[in-house]
Amino acid sequence: MIVEQIWTGNAYRNFNYLIACPQTGEALAVDPLDHKKCLDLARAKNWEIRQVLNTHEHDDHTGGNQKVIAATGAKLLAHAGAGDAIPGIDRGLSAGDTVRVGASVELRALDTPGHTMSHICLLAEGDPPALFCGDTLFNAGAGNCHNGGHPAELYQTFIQQLAELPDDCRIYPGHEYLEGNLRFTLDREPGNRAAAELLATAQSQDPQHALVTTMAREKEINTFFRLQNPEVIEQLRAKFPELEKSPNRETVFLKLRELRNDW
Repeated sequence: MIVEQIWTGNAYRNFNYLIACPQTGEALAVDPLDHKKCLDLARAKNWEIRQVLNTHEHDDHTGGNQKVIAATGAKLLAHAGAGDAIPGIDRGLSAGDTVRVGASVELRALDTPGHTMSHICLLAEGDPPALFCGDTLFNAGAGNCHNGGHPAELYQTFIQQLAELPDDCRIYPGHEYLEGNLRFTLDREPGNRAAAELLATAQSQDPQHALVTTMAREKEINTFFRLQNPEVIEQLRAKFPELEKSPNRETVFLKLRELRNDW
């Protein structure tokens, strides 16, 4: 499997992706908002985009669909429940469905509600594995739930699915928010040395060659995975004095998501 992460350079800091089969040159375009960059890169690589996948229905992920499809004849894939929100879906995906790219690439669809209720992540179970996670999981952060989502559902996605992924799983999010998310982690857990050390890299990195984290690193730097950390809980209690002495993980997650909304 060949992965090309495409930095759009837009105000929303979107990443688009091309996932290609090295044997056949067939490619899948994930959330190809910047259709020109996606088409130009595929042409330069001599790849043929046969499929487009939207992780969810927001315009900054679906806005390039029609231009890519018009240029390539690609089929459109999205969550099986997104038919009313994403026009022209050719294949609706449910949890466990397989997306094949060429002769050698297989990706498994994960039903990952929270940011929206019709959100798909794609898991490549290779060596190493890789997760294309749209706006569910960001490097050092979690998606918001403002436009059709629900924070309790996002919590369940994090705990029941994302936290169970292998430590070496590479994380490919829909946006580049690393620096801001690390600053939030350090605001909530000032003693997090791993986040502090990575912040310098985040401040100087070129998003055209962005750092790719792993699940192991996310568990070190992403406060939404650090729900039983004593410092995180102590800092939360300063904001929410009514918080019980040993709050459960869901309560901590929801309070963190609430703080992140206005941070």
